[in-house]
Amino acid sequence: MSFKDLGLSEPLLKAISKKGYTTPSPIQEKAIPPVLDGRDVLASAQTGTGKTAGFTLPLLHYLSENPKAKFRPIRALILTPTRELAAQVHESVKDYSEFLDIRSTVIFGGVNQKPQAAAIRRGVDILVATPGRLLDLHNQNLLSLKRVEVFILDEADRMLDMGFLRDIEKVMNVMPAKRQNLMFSATFSKDIKKLANGILNNPVQVEATPENSTVEAISQQVYRVAKGKKPGLLIKLISEGNWKQALVFTRTKHGANKLTKKLIASGITAAAIHGNKSQAARTKALAGFKSGKVRVMVATDIAARGLDIPLLPHVVNFELPNISEDYVHRIGRTGRAGANGKAISLVSADETTYLRDIEKLIGEKIDVEIIEGFEPDPNASTEPIKQGQGRQGGGNRNRNSSSRKTGGNSGGNRNSSNRNKSSASRNRNDRRN
Repeated sequence: MSFKDLGLSEPLLKAISKKGYTTPSPIQEKAIPPVLDGRDVLASAQTGTGKTAGFTLPLLHYLSENPKAKFRPIRALILTPTRELAAQVHESVKDYSEFLDIRSTVIFGGVNQKPQAAAIRRGVDILVATPGRLLDLHNQNLLSLKRVEVFILDEADRMLDMGFLRDIEKVMNVMPAKRQNLMFSATFSKDIKKLANGILNNPVQVEATPENSTVEAISQQVYRVAKGKKPGLLIKLISEGNWKQALVFTRTKHGANKLTKKLIASGITAAAIHGNKSQAARTKALAGFKSGKVRVMVATDIAARGLDIPLLPHVVNFELPNISEDYVHRIGRTGRAGANGKAISLVSADETTYLRDIEKLIGEKIDVEIIEGFEPDPNASTEPIKQGQGRQGGGNRNRNSSSRKTGGNSGGNRNSSNRNKSSASRNRNDRRN
């Protein structure tokens, strides 16, 4: 099948051809037709499989084929969980709309709102936004969502994980009840399906790959290692393997900073990217990484969501995530667009349970190796890391999912209270950063 077979307009086919694409990916082939038909869609696919074009192309086709008022009210809203993902989605919108009379802009926190408000004031057809900045500008009466015809929720699973359920509900309440709704997610969890039931109307469900599967082009490897020897082993792998580019995941912001300093001290150019970094610092780090000036980027899960790094050869789990689905998201940064990639996990004794859960989720055993001089500690406890230490900002998606249904205010116990504070903190950070 070709893109022309999907029924897309000539200007879109011209833009697609300019980007060098010839045939649609499975998720595009399955999602574009029902979107063009005006149906609500719930779509799931692994990261790096073309989800963004799966909703961008039919959206642009609809808007260009059905022009409206000259003053250009916001007709389509694309909501994303992070600044990096918002910027990436907007780039795709701009690329594909090159030969169309469509205006778009992106808004997120961490930068001056005046240019963003000015762009909206001039009129835009498509708005790409993060929840915090969107609600800030709406509450200041700097934008209106009363004319939205298409609402797209991208990376819906991460939205829930970051505590944005309440913000999503607020956004939905200020849009017209009659609209087309699209939800794209890396996984189809129970919580995602519950959210979909409240947003989508008789949706078409499409899934390009088995739930929580990993891309075949990604080679996965586990190194068992003593906790304190992880930095040394990582340095050895990078140096002796002559790695030119690697994305390394830690659980916490502090851990990312600490590891970055050790890499730099060993002569490896590295930069950290996480929620405490300013937008300018994050943009600079990503630019340096993409250009090759920085060999290693150390990131937390939240900061790395939505990063699009072409032909990234290595992803390293310096620490395994305590939420199994995050492993799939992490390693999905490599092996994109048909390229081969390597996903390496450094696993200490206290991460044994996490590794077992990940293997159960993906349905396969990962090869394990031990390197001489970096052997695991035979006396170390295999007790999992305490939840409070296991995730940046807290908020375990696998426990008490009911708290998200009420925006995190289920109350009644200390753990729930702590998660509510973490969720509120994440929302405040999104508005500030």
